Amino acid sequence: MTPSDILRAKLNLETARLAWPELERHFARGVVVCVKPGFDLVDAALAVAENRAALVQAWLADGTLARPDMNDAQRWHDAKQGFWGVVVAPFVLVQETPACSGDST
Repeated sequence: MTPSDILRAKLNLETARLAWPELERHFARGVVVCVKPGFDLVDAALAVAENRAALVQAWLADGTLARPDMNDAQRWHDAKQGFWGVVVAPFVLVQETPACSGDST
């Protein structure tokens, strides 16, 4: 097993469901990074953790990763949005849960 495999397994175990109120303070600190729905959250976290800057920059450029703005925060608040998230210090990578996306129930 490679060091990358071990780190991937560790990150996978550290993913958790989050609600918007739990994420709000991290958003306010500017450390939230959104992972595009359908993209593997752990793949994104692994690239950040391994400091693969060129790959992360490419994902930021093509929208696979994005920094949320106030419009996102308002939408998440209104929808009582849920997320899958993982901390890769200093960042919190999140992905909207499909069951909650755009749903205010």
